Amino acid sequence: MNKEQIIEALKTIVQPYSEETSALAHIDENTDFINDLKINSANLVDIILDIEEKFNIEIDNDSMAKMLNVKATTAIIASKLEARDGQ
Repeated sequence: MNKEQIIEALKTIVQPYSEETSALAHIDENTDFINDLKINSANLVDIILDIEEKFNIEIDNDSMAKMLNVKATTAIIASKLEARDGQ
C-alpha cells in the first residue's frame, strides 16, 4: 500500500470526526489533526482505533503519541504494515 492510498484511507477514517470540510477535502501530508481538522484528543484515540481496525495493525503508545499529523501517521501506518507483512 503506497502513501497516497494510506492518505485516502485516512480521509475516510477521519471524516466522521471533523466538521472542517474544506480541510478534509485538501488533506495532505502537512495536515494537522488538531489544528487543521479541529479534532479533539478523545476523537484522536477513536481515529487510532479505527486505523488499527482498517489496516489490521497494532499501534503502541509511543507511536500513538506521534500521530498528530498526516505525515507522521502515514509513516507509522506504513512501517506497521511493512512489519506485519514481513513476518
